[in-house]
Amino acid sequence: MSFAAALPGASPGSSREMWLITLGHSLTHWYPATFYLLLPIIGKELGLSYSQIGLIMTCQYVAGAVANVPGGVLVDTVGRKGILMAVSLFWVGFPYLLMGFAHSYLMLLGCVALVGFGNSLWHPTAIPTLARRFPDRKGLVLSLHSMGGNVGDAIAPLVVGALLAVFSWREVIVLNVAPGIVISLLIFVFLGTLQLGGKKREVSSQAQGQEQSLRDYFRGVPDLFRNRGLLLLSTSSAFRSMTQNALLTFLPVFLAYELGYSPFWVGACMFALQTAGFAAAPIAGHLSDRMGRRKIMMTSMAMTAVVLVFMALAGKSLAFVFFIAVLGFFLYAIRPVMQAWILETTPRNMGGTTIGVLFGAQALGSSIGPLLGGVVADGFGLSATFHFFAATIVLANLFIFFMPRTEAARA
Repeated sequence: MSFAAALPGASPGSSREMWLITLGHSLTHWYPATFYLLLPIIGKELGLSYSQIGLIMTCQYVAGAVANVPGGVLVDTVGRKGILMAVSLFWVGFPYLLMGFAHSYLMLLGCVALVGFGNSLWHPTAIPTLARRFPDRKGLVLSLHSMGGNVGDAIAPLVVGALLAVFSWREVIVLNVAPGIVISLLIFVFLGTLQLGGKKREVSSQAQGQEQSLRDYFRGVPDLFRNRGLLLLSTSSAFRSMTQNALLTFLPVFLAYELGYSPFWVGACMFALQTAGFAAAPIAGHLSDRMGRRKIMMTSMAMTAVVLVFMALAGKSLAFVFFIAVLGFFLYAIRPVMQAWILETTPRNMGGTTIGVLFGAQALGSSIGPLLGGVVADGFGLSATFHFFAATIVLANLFIFFMPRTEAARA
């Protein structure tokens, strides 16, 4: 908290808002991280193939890809960002409650699609809001926001892995919905009511985001989609997300099926992956503010590919578990850097749509990755998927080479 308060231009109110948004972000990651741990159990109960397991996550990210750009439009034309974040968090958690009562594969696919729709509102709302609030340190502030996601990703598998030793997976899902409801209510109370009832608190218009008419918005759309930086970074991010989400889908499956780990130890390994990412985010964000976004992104992506190759070579040895933690450090370091970079290349009043496009591209990559990973695993064995992951992250890095050296000025 004191670290955030020391940021230039940060008032006590803005620090409180940043940490509340960061806490909400942790919950939007908590639920998917829980589900990754449940996938091996659900797969065995329903008798699913690797391809069918991959298709579950594909449905979630296809829904997110479809909804992200419309979500960005909504964010850029509506001023009440707190309400949008509260709705988004509730919409992410509630479908997981419905999964606890699902007994068919099709109903399961429908529930994860609803999660994808809910997630499409969070990032286009939260990330531009924080970037406007801290314009000179956006790399660091967005890395703190990203750390919130890593906290959810890290703690959820550990907690749920322990709960699964006592409860069934359906009971765990029902218990798991409570934190999301509580935090969404807090966000609504402290951020969602800032502009309700005609009473404005002493909050900068930058915190809530300024409204603009649909006519003004659509005037800026053609220039936005001609922006070279937006296209290159979104495409690169799609391949990075393909790597990340295929890995998150099949790493627990590999640990459970090939190494014979219990749910608790699978959760512990996923905790190690996310904890390393938690440590990497502020380091990468701060260095990108000082050294430039390009250097940090290219270094992290290159190291991710190297570690994935070592994981494939390690096979079923203990070294495989060690490389999981090393992978997390480099894989998650670049998320806030990419978000800060893409906001610097696009107009300020199109921040929601910019992040919507970025996360739409990521959702598209995320939807393809698990399905392709499942096809590779069915055809060549589960270990072969790690070679596939390494190839996709190398492709992601290639697009960074073509980024303009001088970022476009924001309108």
